Amino acid sequence: MSSNDDGREPDLEATVGHKAERKHRARSTRDPVLYWVGMFGLVGWAVAIPTVLGVFVGRWLDRQFTGQASWTITMLLLGVALGCLNAWYWVRQHMRHE
Repeated sequence: MSSNDDGREPDLEATVGHKAERKHRARSTRDPVLYWVGMFGLVGWAVAIPTVLGVFVGRWLDRQFTGQASWTITMLLLGVALGCLNAWYWVRQHMRHE
């Protein structure tokens, strides 16, 4: 390799190699219990937030439009469905990057 104007040798190859090795070591030595606890938390929040938002929207719709259909139950089910799709998406994305 050629030297810089100030006389220092660029050591880019060694730096990149060191960082890649450190990243590989960090991925391969992670604690599986902590990994799955984190994944469980991600999936839980991914389902819980749309579900709770669906309940709040459904309650608001029930107050605005009285009728025989329960908007709360409808929006609850819609929130759970969207939450499950959201969790599936995040787990799928995470597994792709393994």
